[in-house]
Amino acid sequence: MKKPIDKLLIAGALASLVLLSGCVTENKYNALEQEYQQLQSQFSADQAQIVLLDGKLKVTMVDQVLFSEGGFRLNGKAKAVLSKLVPTLSGLQQTKVIVDGYTDNVAIGSGLKREGIASNLELSSRRADGVVEYLVKQGVNQNLISAQGFGESNPVASNDTPAGRSQNRRIEVTLVGPGN
Repeated sequence: MKKPIDKLLIAGALASLVLLSGCVTENKYNALEQEYQQLQSQFSADQAQIVLLDGKLKVTMVDQVLFSEGGFRLNGKAKAVLSKLVPTLSGLQQTKVIVDGYTDNVAIGSGLKREGIASNLELSSRRADGVVEYLVKQGVNQNLISAQGFGESNPVASNDTPAGRSQNRRIEVTLVGPGN
């Protein structure tokens, strides 16, 4: 008689552990909320969209803010916009910073091909790498930051219209971790 009760208690404890492991702790949430508020105050709506969801803080910037059309090198305006991230990111000691690059589905032009970029995947990777390099030079911990290009995968809008393609050409900076 005692064994079924023990099994039931163990099963209940395991279920509780699984449920709790998926939750964001209050301290982590509060830290991310503070970073969210700080970043919200730094960016205008046409520069970045900032979202706090599922224990992650994501800053999305469309390509026009950071790169000239079809380019991958950061311009002066891009550096000014990215500099707004530096106060938040440079203070992080445990939170990972993930920089993801995306493009639309338009084929790479001859100008980029002359520079050795043959695909949208390469273009998105070069853009993400450029953002990481700049942020590290500004004091962001290089051990906590990484870059990855996804090319035309994961579109957020239809590639059938200029407006949709513009939304798909983006850089996402995601903070993942304890919030400090």
